[in-house]
Amino acid sequence: MNILVIEDDSTLNKNIREALEAEGYHAESVFDGLLAERILKNNQFDCIIMDINLPGKTGYDLSADYRKQNTSTPILMLTAFSELDDKVKGYESGADDYLTKPFYMRELILRVHSLIKRNQNSSAKNKISNTIIAGDLTIQDDQKKVFKQGKEVILTPREYHILLKLSENNGEIVSKKDLIEHIWGRSVDINTNTIEVYISFLRNKLDKPFGTNRIKTKVGYGYYLDE
Repeated sequence: MNILVIEDDSTLNKNIREALEAEGYHAESVFDGLLAERILKNNQFDCIIMDINLPGKTGYDLSADYRKQNTSTPILMLTAFSELDDKVKGYESGADDYLTKPFYMRELILRVHSLIKRNQNSSAKNKISNTIIAGDLTIQDDQKKVFKQGKEVILTPREYHILLKLSENNGEIVSKKDLIEHIWGRSVDINTNTIEVYISFLRNKLDKPFGTNRIKTKVGYGYYLDE
């Protein structure tokens, strides 16, 4: 497994790389956003660990531009800030997960492992998947494409997997806990506010522009797709 560590703090970058290599991963280091952009254009990685405050190009911009060419490789974003607005901006730029500094290396390893495992499972599933039709939504799981009323809607990997989980439940309620375990796994502690943020993203992309209300909330229970 090949992981790119994009972090301008040389000591932290070195510590992350060594922690990953101790777990059997191959890790490459880069300290500048512009250099990282060139590396990402010419190389494939199984996971990317990316700081937000980078010289040359911010993690937000780097992630957003990378998602134009690659929508599947998981991105773990690092930041010194814990405000919800910063996390929302990170998710909107295409990040799959968020880790606030300072953090334990063991937690970083668990999150990286969860991201890679999730991506592998999704790739394996795509080989035997077919098209899912849920009302005016069409999900082409082999291509990871979503169409609403015939118009393609671009989703981030996390948004896509949440929508897929809701569509597979055929209108039945999916709890926040089940969504978290399905997307991030049981070994990672994710706040339920994260799911609320992603549901808001999905509504802004799949409901609001089309004047529909397909993604419903059952207060105290969870979410479901109104078919």
